Amino acid sequence: MVLNLSDLWNNFLNIINNKVNPISFNTWFKDTSLINLENNKATIEVPMVLQKNLLAKNYYDLIEETLVNLTGNNYDIEFVLKNDNIQNNIIENDTDIKKFNTNLNPKYTFENFLVGTSNRFAQTAALAVAENPGKIYNPLFIYGKSGVGKTHLMHAIGNYINKNSNKNVLYVTSDEFTTDFIGIRNVVGNNSDYVNFFKNKYRNVDVLIIDDIQFLAGAEKTQQEFFNTFNILHSSDRQIIISSDRSPDDLKLLEDRLRTRFAWGLSVDILPPDVELKTKIIKNKIKGHEVAKNIDQDVIDFIANSCQNDVRHLEGAITRLYAYAAIMGISNINLEFANEALRDYTSTNMYQQNNITKIQKCVADYYNITINDLKSKKRTNNINYPRQIAMYLCRLLTEESLIKIGLEFGGRDHSTVIYAYEKIKQDLINNKQLKENIQNIKNNLG
Repeated sequence: MVLNLSDLWNNFLNIINNKVNPISFNTWFKDTSLINLENNKATIEVPMVLQKNLLAKNYYDLIEETLVNLTGNNYDIEFVLKNDNIQNNIIENDTDIKKFNTNLNPKYTFENFLVGTSNRFAQTAALAVAENPGKIYNPLFIYGKSGVGKTHLMHAIGNYINKNSNKNVLYVTSDEFTTDFIGIRNVVGNNSDYVNFFKNKYRNVDVLIIDDIQFLAGAEKTQQEFFNTFNILHSSDRQIIISSDRSPDDLKLLEDRLRTRFAWGLSVDILPPDVELKTKIIKNKIKGHEVAKNIDQDVIDFIANSCQNDVRHLEGAITRLYAYAAIMGISNINLEFANEALRDYTSTNMYQQNNITKIQKCVADYYNITINDLKSKKRTNNINYPRQIAMYLCRLLTEESLIKIGLEFGGRDHSTVIYAYEKIKQDLINNKQLKENIQNIKNNLG
């Protein structure tokens, strides 16, 4: 029977739509199409390079398993770009439009924004806005405590738009907006040139990014001006991105009409990083440093588990550790030295064992593979089956969420964890050797 690719893909998208959150579906899956299915290869067409890379990295297993369930066959997945998309990018980027000062920090990008369970939803929403400014989630309101990455993510959006389009992007803090507005009122005679400068700066941009909007609280006239600016930009489908240390509903000192407008779009929060994300952040911060190779892994685990849950505190701990090592003339930083150097900087009672990591290590050792193999995209049976066993045990023996488990296995979707759990559970019914293997692994876990 000849498969109708369009019907097959519609069925596929309906299934995926029920397995991922709406933002992920609309951003990464909605505009895809299946253009070929033969010779054990499924070719999927996508409109964006970023989309191509992310689907291959984060959703490959989910796509593969869904196609198996629909067709009964295994396919290698290939992602290709639409030909006209490449041409459109060339035409768009060749247009000569002079950009003004964006105030963006070029070091803050999506590529170096480390993702974990605490910020994945916000990062997905930010990527969606970066790809379609003014068309989706407008305004985008990002909130969270200080030091969790809000500013990094806002700059990442701006830098992506600035690099991939001719749109004018402006990043300012609420203090800078206020200072510019006060400048109008302080100019003798309300100088029309300055008034025009202010309006041109804020009302002629394609993307306006305002950081720390909570500091407009109590400034009635400044709020009025921001309200007017917001209305002008929003009514012409220009993107507005706002950050705050609290949710829109908690900004009680801002006018109701402003808070109402913030609710027109999407509000996303960034939570403090968990231990796994803090570990990633630490490794990223020490990468390339001359003494990084001399830091024991248990030191990294100690810092991740005992430092406060914000990036700035982690950076401070690493800086302090390096400085202490330099002063003491220490070349190898072990756990004993780290305890001494950071004794007034950490809360050692926060140190915990990561159960997922422990299970991964026991399974990897038992099957003579590595933890990196379990997290990789390799699908050979000697790796894929132990990976499914490890996911099964993580689901069985820990209280971690399906999302968290999937992320710890190379960023896999929660549906992959469910599939692995159900498969091993079913295999255990008749497979005595598997029962023995899993019992041995449990015994090794202690």
